[in-house]
Amino acid sequence: MLDEILIRAALAGLGVALVAAPLGCFIVWRQMAFFGAAMAHSGLLGVAAGLLLSIDVILGVIAVALALGAILTLLQRSTTLPQDTLLGILAHVALAGGLIAAAVLGRGEVDLMGYLFGDILSVGARDLLWIYGGGAIILGAMVWVWRPLLAISVHEELARAEGVNVAWVNAAFMALLALTVALAMKLVGILLIASLLIIPAAAARPFSSTPEQMAVIAALIAALGVIGGIAASIWLATPAGPTIVMALAFVFLISIIRGSLGARR
Repeated sequence: MLDEILIRAALAGLGVALVAAPLGCFIVWRQMAFFGAAMAHSGLLGVAAGLLLSIDVILGVIAVALALGAILTLLQRSTTLPQDTLLGILAHVALAGGLIAAAVLGRGEVDLMGYLFGDILSVGARDLLWIYGGGAIILGAMVWVWRPLLAISVHEELARAEGVNVAWVNAAFMALLALTVALAMKLVGILLIASLLIIPAAAARPFSSTPEQMAVIAALIAALGVIGGIAASIWLATPAGPTIVMALAFVFLISIIRGSLGARR
């Protein structure tokens, strides 16, 4: 029984890692780490919305995350406030709204600690279907928009001048990020999802010479961190989600040391 639980946890972790890390590269390239965190913080409100509407919580998370992206776009057009200020407001409002909704629903309805910090060992067969089905959609869409999204990441104005539909590509990026947040929620939790997106991409940077190479290395680092984190959590009897993040942080530290030594040479 324990072996079956661990196999499902490892499969879930690998499925999410192989999707989140390449998408996280764009977050790092575009300096949108706070945007990823804001999307993640909206997850709890999405869970509450799913429970209130009696739909799958993953669909609720996706819907709320997309709504957050749309609200951000509207606010950027109607106010002069910087994007990081708007993201800070939206992230905390979404998280606070989710906590209030969870309190209204009651503890019996919402596993607050599980959603906030993850519970990968409770992943079931249905969750694996969501992860691998959604992951296939994300990877396919990412391949489709790779070039225009990369062009926008390098220079948005130049990409627009070359005929790239920036608004459409940004909307697709938000949709992919929303689906990734929904898939990763059970793995590391709402509060730690941003680390799964950002840390592997940042750790891969010193080892990469092309965008494609960075995406592949980031995926491998994420997979290594997930497997290592699950193993360490069992050995140390610690929560799996935070332990996965610490495993990724350890790999990131190694990459920083390696990059520093390479620069000196």
